[in-house]
Amino acid sequence: MKKLIFMRTSLRVLVGLTVLLWVAISCGRESYYVKEVTFPEGATLAEKVAITARVVPTAEQLAWQKMELTAFLHFGMNTFTGSEWGSGKEDPTWFHPTDLDCDQWAKTLSEAGFKMAILTAKHHDGFCLWPTATTEHSVKNSSWKGGQGDVVREFRDACERYGLKFGVYLSPWDRNAACYGDSPVYNELFVNQLTELLTQYGPVHEVWFDGACGEGPNGKKQVYDWDLFRSTIHRLQPQAVTAIMGDDVRWVGNERGWGRETEWSVTVPGLEPTSADLGSRDVLAEATSVRWYPSEVDVSIRPGWFYHAYEDEQVRSLDNLMDIYFQSVGRNSVLLLNIPPDTRGHFADPDVARLLEFGDAVRALYEYDAVVDGDVIWTAQAGESREFAVDPSRSVNVVMLQEDIARGQRIEEFSVEVLVTGEAAGVGQVAGVSEGAAVAGVAEAGAGTWVEVARGTTVGYKRMLRFPTQSVERIRVNILASRDEAHVAKVALFSLPE
Repeated sequence: MKKLIFMRTSLRVLVGLTVLLWVAISCGRESYYVKEVTFPEGATLAEKVAITARVVPTAEQLAWQKMELTAFLHFGMNTFTGSEWGSGKEDPTWFHPTDLDCDQWAKTLSEAGFKMAILTAKHHDGFCLWPTATTEHSVKNSSWKGGQGDVVREFRDACERYGLKFGVYLSPWDRNAACYGDSPVYNELFVNQLTELLTQYGPVHEVWFDGACGEGPNGKKQVYDWDLFRSTIHRLQPQAVTAIMGDDVRWVGNERGWGRETEWSVTVPGLEPTSADLGSRDVLAEATSVRWYPSEVDVSIRPGWFYHAYEDEQVRSLDNLMDIYFQSVGRNSVLLLNIPPDTRGHFADPDVARLLEFGDAVRALYEYDAVVDGDVIWTAQAGESREFAVDPSRSVNVVMLQEDIARGQRIEEFSVEVLVTGEAAGVGQVAGVSEGAAVAGVAEAGAGTWVEVARGTTVGYKRMLRFPTQSVERIRVNILASRDEAHVAKVALFSLPE
């Protein structure tokens, strides 16, 4: 358990928790638990909730959450064979991009507002996009650049030129490696591959690997040494977050671009990522520990993860991407959007056009915040409300709430009301049962009427809810339930253009 002390001006004394929470009352200090904490034996639910409220992210996790938009680039042997999962028996000479342009990738992503890009340095077929010393199944034996090329290097340099953070995907499953299935030997090979990627290409900010696993040539299932893999990353690139099978970032549980309406960043270890409930009081009652383990929502801009020409007409619509944005970034998650380069080594034209439209739409959403002084920290007890003035000259249809997650995630339930100035301007697209129920009366409300436009559970880093377009005079936020006092960092109203 790691612990970080923050100064504060006041302290609510929790009877019986003075020692438990490491609170120094006489000095006016309160303890926060960085990343994880184990509950004392025999702790009551109330004690567990109080401890959980003080679990906070590491500096690396906090920086990762603030990126909001990250990109996945599935590129490799499958790009040239038309497969999604290769066999590992492909001829390395088949890898031959005709005009690799990593600057085009990085420039497009930067212009679209993405903050980091993760490259598939090795997928399940075992083909490595860098000239590794660990296998012959790599670009060093391809026909591209006479075997002298290095995709990882070119992309890393392009990310630096365009201000993107850089991440790598390294598949643990390797269908080419002869030693796969001989667990200790293959684990050593895998760590050597990790070491090459983490020592030869400068700063790496995310290392992503899934748990795909199979039998090796010896007929035995490979047993991965996850502790060794994670410790290697922490030792060589301590600023990097480890994702999915790592201990910093978790998979949301689907590949459709949907986060939960109740998305806790403080979760109970050991639960399946597809579970609907990872951190409620019901789950805490049976838990022995909790961890700051935020959600990453991965989804592809196309039906497949690798490029297929026949999918050029199946790129996601702008409306669909905006829905995904609200149900990922707007639900306390980071969006990891896959864009697969084609056989030239370019993003295809339909993908580029959609990415740039998406970036423009997100920027337009945040162009003007109608709430006056909505970014002043509000320390709220459960049951408290606060009103904010609103610029009535701007019609709005999106409400955003944010917690100061450097001091924990605490809001369990909230509602939002607006004081309307006149007739509703129109009906916006509303997703989710709770959102739909909350906005039912907006279109019928008259001037001077308070109307509930949003209701939800968790907030965390960011929660965004849509409602029918409306001109309003004031907004009222109600904290209906909270784990100790909530630290509301921002209340905002925006207009999502049609």
